[in-house]
Amino acid sequence: MINSPLNVVIVGPAHPYRGGIALGNERLAEEFINDGHQVKIHTFTVQYPSFLFPGKTQYSEAKAPKHLNITRSINSINPFNWLIIGRKIKKEKPDIVIFRYWLPMLGPCFGTIARIIRRNKKSKIITILDNVIPHENRMGDKLFTRYFIKPIHAFISMSQKVENDLANFDKKKPRTYSPHPLFDNFGQKFEKNHAKSVINIDQSKNYILFFGLVRDYKGLDLLLEGFKLFDYKKFNVKLLIAGEYYSNEEKYINMMKDLEIIDDVISVNKFIKDDEVGYYFSASDIIAQPYKSATQSGVTQIAYHFESPLLVTNVGGLPEMVPDQKVGYVVEKNPAQIAAALTDFFENNRSDYFKINIKSEKEKYTWDKMLQKIKEIYREI
Repeated sequence: MINSPLNVVIVGPAHPYRGGIALGNERLAEEFINDGHQVKIHTFTVQYPSFLFPGKTQYSEAKAPKHLNITRSINSINPFNWLIIGRKIKKEKPDIVIFRYWLPMLGPCFGTIARIIRRNKKSKIITILDNVIPHENRMGDKLFTRYFIKPIHAFISMSQKVENDLANFDKKKPRTYSPHPLFDNFGQKFEKNHAKSVINIDQSKNYILFFGLVRDYKGLDLLLEGFKLFDYKKFNVKLLIAGEYYSNEEKYINMMKDLEIIDDVISVNKFIKDDEVGYYFSASDIIAQPYKSATQSGVTQIAYHFESPLLVTNVGGLPEMVPDQKVGYVVEKNPAQIAAALTDFFENNRSDYFKINIKSEKEKYTWDKMLQKIKEIYREI
């Protein structure tokens, strides 16, 4: 049993950086604090070089969370900085250091810092793995990931897919599976018509929501083709795309024109701010994640928080999170199957049934369960 408070360091994105991983790290820090532990987050001074970042900005417009100890200290591309930060954390001798790993580019930085920390022979180094093998492969990915994994004491995977991928790099060290907790950072659900009015969409329509950064692996093209096959006019439905394009927007716009659906697709090409997220989910009837590859997804956990039915493809860890015909649909990467699921949803009014099941299913994904998994594996190391 862990009876005394732990001194915990989290290494990874946090304010002022935007995005789900940053919010997740902040939420995990809150859970540790609520449990009586001391937490410090080391985030970046430089996360990505600007020329490698495909979006408009890496930074959040939200105010810094005043109750969290967040230090901007890590330069991901400066090896001299890695040595300084590694020695600093090593000297502080925290009980647990948690690295959040999602991108091989960070392997050299995180791997070097972890090697130095290990030398104090006290700190236990745990990584929470979003990905081991990235969605979009690049030269050097495997080499960088091997370098990162070697000094880590134990691993937490948020999907079985990631745990299986980890076996390609390490089979011996302690590991556990703990599904991605709910994104409950975004407040409560709004009344549907109020949400529609706030984001300025037609209150008389029903909506399918594709949410988050638009990247090719997320399968927006499959959804557009499926939407064309679906009799959306019969059910008074529009497709709402809410998220900044990291892929070629013109390609998708041209596809909408070719499919003759462009008048029934609303595309909001911007990063959706934290205080706006709840309006998009509250306004929508079903959330579509037609991904071509996946591990787990933060969008799924936002949907659970807002008790929104889901349509996902049968890839990666998505089917683990979305029991088919219980909280939504699991389909193959096939536009006809996407269309059939949407037809069933609207024709048979499945929404209320799915929402009842979501209320019970989401209890699996609380932050205290993640915290307990971290404590258990800490005792095992």
